[in-house]
Amino acid sequence: MNEHEERGNTMTGVDPDRLDDQQLMKELETIHRTRHDTLLYGSNDALRAHNERMAQLEGEFLRRNPSRPVAAGRTREGARERGSGESTTPTTPGT
Repeated sequence: MNEHEERGNTMTGVDPDRLDDQQLMKELETIHRTRHDTLLYGSNDALRAHNERMAQLEGEFLRRNPSRPVAAGRTREGARERGSGESTTPTTPGT
């Protein structure tokens, strides 16, 4: 098959594991930017395709970045403490 995977007549894009890191991030930024409009105004088929593509891209990102920084405020415990003024931005140790 060529660089685009096809399901029936629906083109789903380049297989995420074939994207380099920069392309993967660009695809993730685009799909997250279009999410709201797809949810509100897209057909059921469009939303289903969006869900599948987002899951593929996010899954590939997580596979490549198993030790990605996690902000303390984005955990359950951190959410309980969020009122104390802690940042939700991850910090790099030693900075």
